Amino acid sequence: MNQCTDPACGGAVEDGFCSVCGLAPAPTPAAAPTPSPSPSPSPAPTPSPAVSRPSPRGLSAPSGRVSRRSGSSRRGMLGLGMVLVPPVPYRDPATAVMADPAVAEKNRYCGGCGEKVGRSRSGRPGRTEGYCPSCGTEYSFVPKLRKGDLVAGQYEVLGCLAHGGLGWIYLARDHNVSDRWVVLKGLLNSGDAEAHKTAAAERSFLAEVEHPNIVKIYNFVQHPDPRTGVPAGHIVMEYVGGKSLRDLIAERRHGGGASGLPVAQVVAYALEVLRALDYLHGKGLLYCDFKPDNVIQSEEQIKLIDLGGVRRSEDALTPVYTTPGYRVPERELRELGPTVSSDLYTVGRTMAVLSCRFSFGKRYPHALPDPAEAPVLAEYESYRRFLERATHVEPDARFHDAADMSEQLTGVLREVLSKDQGEPHPGPSALFGPERFLAHAAGAAAAADPDLLLRRPDPAETVAVLPTPLVDPGDPAAGLLGGLSAVRPEELAATLRAAPSPSPETRLMLARALVLAGRGDEAAAVLEEFESQMPGDWRTYWYLALKALGAADADDARERFDELYAHLPGEAAPKLGLAAALEAAGRPGEAEERLEAVWSTDRAYVSAAFALARIRLGRGERDAAVEVLDSVPELSSLHVAAQTAAVGAQVRGRPADLSAADLVAAGARLERAAGRGAATHRLRARVLEAALERLLGGGTAPPGTELLGAPMDERGLRGNLERTYRALARTALDPDRRRDFVDRANARRVRTWT
Repeated sequence: MNQCTDPACGGAVEDGFCSVCGLAPAPTPAAAPTPSPSPSPSPAPTPSPAVSRPSPRGLSAPSGRVSRRSGSSRRGMLGLGMVLVPPVPYRDPATAVMADPAVAEKNRYCGGCGEKVGRSRSGRPGRTEGYCPSCGTEYSFVPKLRKGDLVAGQYEVLGCLAHGGLGWIYLARDHNVSDRWVVLKGLLNSGDAEAHKTAAAERSFLAEVEHPNIVKIYNFVQHPDPRTGVPAGHIVMEYVGGKSLRDLIAERRHGGGASGLPVAQVVAYALEVLRALDYLHGKGLLYCDFKPDNVIQSEEQIKLIDLGGVRRSEDALTPVYTTPGYRVPERELRELGPTVSSDLYTVGRTMAVLSCRFSFGKRYPHALPDPAEAPVLAEYESYRRFLERATHVEPDARFHDAADMSEQLTGVLREVLSKDQGEPHPGPSALFGPERFLAHAAGAAAAADPDLLLRRPDPAETVAVLPTPLVDPGDPAAGLLGGLSAVRPEELAATLRAAPSPSPETRLMLARALVLAGRGDEAAAVLEEFESQMPGDWRTYWYLALKALGAADADDARERFDELYAHLPGEAAPKLGLAAALEAAGRPGEAEERLEAVWSTDRAYVSAAFALARIRLGRGERDAAVEVLDSVPELSSLHVAAQTAAVGAQVRGRPADLSAADLVAAGARLERAAGRGAATHRLRARVLEAALERLLGGGTAPPGTELLGAPMDERGLRGNLERTYRALARTALDPDRRRDFVDRANARRVRTWT
């Protein structure tokens, strides 16, 4: 047991990992003229017997639609071009060679049973070669190749780069191809039959793989073992000059960093890894042993290396190599074997290790720390929920497709960047259409009633406003349903009820129409039929949440939307639904957090801005409400409505509490945003009435101050109000309303002696 080399940690290193921070210790610099850190060995992956069978489809069906796997190997920009990831300089291969290639005793394990071997006893150093006392398997941790060896008459060995779970990795020059740098990967033990099988398997898999984010294989050669003369296999791969993600996080922490890598940077790495895994899964291959050690960043590109644990998805015989702290629970491996879900689990675990500081190998081998212990998880809720789903202890609750996982992670990235940089990072959703706030807000704006714009919608209005899941284009009725979105709910329900053989999408649209029509019980029956057709589809829960919200059952709606948020952490729609349910349940502060996450990321969801303003006004924060309404883009069709609401917010409350500056600002905003119709005149009257009441109550304004084109004194305000009310009288169609406006004009007219 050794002390962790991180001075800020204080933990102890056991079996290669610190019991507190969870990392392997930083490598000791080798004695060389120009020392540079070399890859430090990580604990050997341990084989786990497993039987492979398909993962059952349950609640967590990722999208409810056909998988969008493309299998494309096109390389995208790191972080989709949105994240500035510090480049890692290409490393001169000559400086990467280990001066003293040796495997530390704490990292010596039997390749057959996984037990510790080669350990010190009674003051004597452990043997680097011998036989496992538990199972009798021969082991050797001595490099089989030496500097100057010529392998296959072509590859000149320059030295060792590192020791991995399955053997030594050497640097060499390929004299047959322009003396290019290559990597030779040998075996843990040339006499180990299982290791031979694994190497042969890796060779066949690598020969099929061609992806820009996966290391390339050039050749597979044999070279005699210097001790036994038995030919040993070596895979010849490209040299990737850079640093592993394990090296990057270790450098950050040993350099005094209190936490892990920035979340946006971690997400950028994960998106590239998911692209590579999606490619492998599309070819029927499982990676099995993903971890930070197996990803190299070189300049602005990352590569997935060490395909030693790769196996075919239908293979139930080959031992499964995994690493503690990253692998799924042993019970799952025994019962299901490696699956796409377990591969994606390792990505989630790696992301957690890179971004949070916690004992992932000891205290939390299969769980995430409480947000109180990992501030990053408290700061980025959607990121936390993404990790919780990716690493869920139940396989059915996880992601089951790398493309779907990447889709949700992209949405999380946009939210993280918006929070970090203070500006929106919008992007289209592949699951939901736009929100339908236009009709509600435009109707309120037409009435020029700021109170209507800023009131909380009733449950039926909220249901109508929320985004709707997109129709699966592969559904037989997709073409027909596309033209029915504008039909009134009752008429739409009758039309869809008459469908002779309803498709899944027909049932979903019928359920929504019934919810909007206030017929929740009928909608529930339709959703039961849909669930029998499409078991585990998340859209069943979406429409059940809408049903609860429409029935004003705020608690049930909150629980369902919260579950949907956990399932789709990169989508805005579940957050909007959860916010509506929280506000209805009398929890506006929690609703505000979700609304802020949506609005700061994408300004297309204008309902979030109005809801934020409404909540802030409820706390008496008038300036904060106006600020969020001002952030509605000028190009938005609801910009004028937002400015109208902002005017109402500025003059809300007792006139005595308003300053002259508040009223002048409201008037200026009204002149900029509004037109000359009756709606504008009504709002002008409201501003002027507030100013006059303030003045009559003893308020003052600096000399020369004007409001809406007239002096802000009693004579100017009365004259302005009289003109405004007479303009309203001329446009009023109802005789009683017309007389009322005339009476108001007469009451406010300037008082004279003539």
